[in-house]
Amino acid sequence: MNRNQVLELSAQLSGRAVLPGDDDYDSARTGWNLSVEHHPAVVVAAEEPADVVAAVLFAVEADLPIAVEATGHGASVPADGAVYINPGGLNELMIDARSRTARIGAGLRWGQVVQAAAEHGLAPLCGSSAHVGVMGYLTGGGLPVLGRTFGFAAETVRSLDLVTADGQLRTVSPSSEADLYWAVRGARSNFGVVVAAEIDLLPILRLYGGHFSFDGQHAEQVLRTYVDWAHQQPEEMTSSIILVRFPDIPQMADDVRGRFLVNVRIAYVGAPADGERLVAPLRALRPEQDHVRDMPYTEISEIYRDPFRPTPARVRTALLHDLDDKAVDDLIAVAGPEHELPFGGIELRHLGGALSRKPARPSAVGAREAQFHLFMSMPAPIASNSLDMVHRTQEKVLASLHPWDTGSQLPGLMFNHETHPEDVRRGYPEADYRRLVQLKTTYDPRNLFRLNHNIPPW
Repeated sequence: MNRNQVLELSAQLSGRAVLPGDDDYDSARTGWNLSVEHHPAVVVAAEEPADVVAAVLFAVEADLPIAVEATGHGASVPADGAVYINPGGLNELMIDARSRTARIGAGLRWGQVVQAAAEHGLAPLCGSSAHVGVMGYLTGGGLPVLGRTFGFAAETVRSLDLVTADGQLRTVSPSSEADLYWAVRGARSNFGVVVAAEIDLLPILRLYGGHFSFDGQHAEQVLRTYVDWAHQQPEEMTSSIILVRFPDIPQMADDVRGRFLVNVRIAYVGAPADGERLVAPLRALRPEQDHVRDMPYTEISEIYRDPFRPTPARVRTALLHDLDDKAVDDLIAVAGPEHELPFGGIELRHLGGALSRKPARPSAVGAREAQFHLFMSMPAPIASNSLDMVHRTQEKVLASLHPWDTGSQLPGLMFNHETHPEDVRRGYPEADYRRLVQLKTTYDPRNLFRLNHNIPPW
C-alpha cells in the first residue's frame, strides 16, 4: 500500500482516510478500552455506507485485513497493519412510532437512541451504558438491563444493512439472506461491516430500578441473601450484585474512597408498589444507600453507572449454572472484604427468564442454559504493577466458581482474553459453530474480517 493508493481511496470518501503520522491518527485509532492498542495501516472514518464499501474494496485490492470499531468497548485483537473502519459518522436515526421501530446508523450510541425513542413513548432494549455503540452490542447478542423480561437485544433486530467481503451492500432479514441475518446477530464483525439496523422498540416509559449499596463487612450476608432472593423473582425482575473495592486516592469521592462495597442493581418492569414489595428482603438488610425508585427509562444507565471515560479495562467473564451456598462461600473466600482486591468489580448478573427461551427470531446467540453471568472489569494500564494483581484476582475468582461454570460464553461479552480459536468456539453451541464456519467459508473465504473474535473459514 502506498500513499497514492490512499489518495485514490480518499477521493471516493465522504469521510476521510487517516494515515500514520497524520495529526489525528492517534485519536482515530483509539477506542474506549485502552488495553488493546491498534496500529492500522489506514483508518477510514466513514460518514456514508458508500465509504464502507470503498474501504472494503480497497482492503480486498491491497490484501489487507479489515477491522471494525466504533466506540471500542468490545476490545479483541490489535488491528495492526489493517484497514480500520470506524463507522462513527453513520448517524442515521429514524423512529416510526406507528410500527414501534427504529432505523439506526452504526455510529450511534445507546443514549442517543433511548432519548429519541422516549419522545414517542418508546424504548430500545439497551444495555447498561448509554455510551456503548449500538451495532457492536446488537451483533454480539446484547445482554439488556431488562434481559430476563425481554430476552437478548439481537432478537429485536428486524434487519441489518451489511457490507460483506465482496464489497456488496446487502440488506439481511428473515426473508432476505436469512443465513447471514442469523449469523451476524451473534458473530459480530466476522461477516462484514454493519452500517445500519432496523429494530423493534418497546412501549415502556418507566421502570422501578436503581441500586442498593452495602458496606463490605456485610458482603457474605448480602451475597447469600441476594442469591436466595434472585431464585424467587419473576421474569419482570432483572438484577445483579457486584463486589467492588475503591482505591484510596484523592480522585475518589469521600463516601467510597478506600472502601469495599457491595451494590445490588435492580430493574423491574411493573408497578412501583410491586417492585417495592419484591425488593423488601434486600431493604431489610439496611443498605447504607438506597437509590431504588420509580424512574423514567431515559435514566436507565443510572442503574449501573458504567464508566464512560476511556480506560485500560481487563475483562474476564463466565457463564454459570445456578449458584448455591457453597458458591457464595468459595467466592467470599477469595474476594471478600478482607482481601486486597484491585479496583473494579466482580459482578454476578441474574439470567434465566426470557434469556433461556428459544426466540421468535433465532440468532447465533445460543448460550441459554446459564443462570448467572460473571463479569469482572478491572482497569490496569498495559505496563503497570497493578496488571499482575488484576490477573491473579481474576484467575482466583474464575477458579473458585469453576464447579458452576457451564463452559460456554456469551459472544458479545468476550474480550481480548478470549481471542484464541478454542475460546471463541465456546461462544456457540457446536452445531451453530459448524454452521458459522460454513457461512464464513461462503461469504469471507479469505478471512479478511479476522481482527476480532474470529471464526475462520474451512
